Amino acid sequence: MESIVLFGAGSPVIVDVEETCRRLGLRVAAVVRNVAAADQCGEPALVVALAAMPAGLLAHGVAVPLFTPANRRAALAEAIAHGAARFPPLLDPTAILPARLAVAEGVYVNAGCTLGAAGRLGRFAFVNRGCVLGHHLELEAFASLGPGVVAAGQVMVGEAALVGAGAVLAPGVRIGAGAVVCAGAVVLRNVAAGAMVAGNPARLVPGKV
Repeated sequence: MESIVLFGAGSPVIVDVEETCRRLGLRVAAVVRNVAAADQCGEPALVVALAAMPAGLLAHGVAVPLFTPANRRAALAEAIAHGAARFPPLLDPTAILPARLAVAEGVYVNAGCTLGAAGRLGRFAFVNRGCVLGHHLELEAFASLGPGVVAAGQVMVGEAALVGAGAVLAPGVRIGAGAVVCAGAVVLRNVAAGAMVAGNPARLVPGKV
């Protein structure tokens, strides 16, 4: 059985990633505690502190299951600094995925998602459970989609942008790099890089541009 190491024991979503690994038939070799935070994983016996990792542990494939782009980037840099080099994508087998889908390293697709054809998921993109995503989707590196996001066709979500739970993205909408779409927002127009939008229809949050 192939093994994988989960990097980030304090991430609440790690329990979902453990379930994905189980469904994929992957053995979780260890869960690394890289920051001083309460462990969230379902198998406490697998947790190892970063400073006490056995030699060669990160020679396994490594997943970095943190939802927010900034936290995921920081943990990835730390994992690489400690010797991690392989970051296989984790695509939950309950997700409905098309044959025409480009998937980069480190991508995570949680349970119950449906993706349309001809999409592209960039490095370390994160698609949380139950998302319904249309054809020709583009998720740039480190983009994060919360649970239940609905995106119509030809949507682009920029690098390190975050789309909150239950948001709806209209056809052809472009979410700029580093932008935040708040939970439940209905986005009918493009969102500029670094902006935050909320509401139905989504409008700029003052002071967050």
